[in-house]
Amino acid sequence: MTHPQGPPSGIHPLLAERFSPYRFDPSAVVDDQALGLLLEAARWAPSAGNSQPWGFFPGRPGEPEYDRILPHLAPSSARWATDAGLLVVTLTRRHIDDTQLLHSEFADYDLGQAVAHMTVQAQAMGLAAHQFRAFDLEKLTTELDPNPGWAIVSMVAVGKAAGGPPEGRDRHSVAHMLSAPWSPSE
Repeated sequence: MTHPQGPPSGIHPLLAERFSPYRFDPSAVVDDQALGLLLEAARWAPSAGNSQPWGFFPGRPGEPEYDRILPHLAPSSARWATDAGLLVVTLTRRHIDDTQLLHSEFADYDLGQAVAHMTVQAQAMGLAAHQFRAFDLEKLTTELDPNPGWAIVSMVAVGKAAGGPPEGRDRHSVAHMLSAPWSPSE
C-alpha cells in the first residue's frame, strides 16, 4: 500500500490538505457558530431518496454531553481525542422504529456522506476532523439510549490540529482502486 506521494495537482486544496490528526491543540475551542456550520454541512449531504438517515450527538469539553461520551472512549483514542474541541457521536437510522424493516438500505452510506461533508467543512474553517471507532459501542449505546431503529456508528473528533500531516502519507493508488475488487491486491 505504500504510495507516499502527495496528491496530484488539480485536487482541491481542502481535500489534498485533509488529514486525520492524532494531536489536537487542547486550548482551541469549537464555538457555537463553528458547531452550527459543521452540522449544517452534514445536513446538506445527499442521501438516498432524500431520507437523511443521520443523527449526531455533539459534546464539547465542559459540557454535560461531553462528560457522557468521554468514559466510553477506548484508551487508544482517549490519548488524543480528549484534546479535540468537539466530539461528535454519529448515528444512522437503519430500521423503522423497533421493527426489522429497513428505513433505508443506504443508511450507513448516507451517514458517511454527511460525515464527509462535515469533515470538508471543518477543513474549510481551519479545523481538522478525525473519524474513529475506538470506543465501547455497547456502553455508549446504553448511555445515550437512541430511539428504536437508530444505531451509533462512529465518532468524529474535531479541533485545531497540533502539527501538520505525517510525512509520506500512504494511500492506495488509483490503479489499485480500479483493480482491487477483481484481482489480487498490490
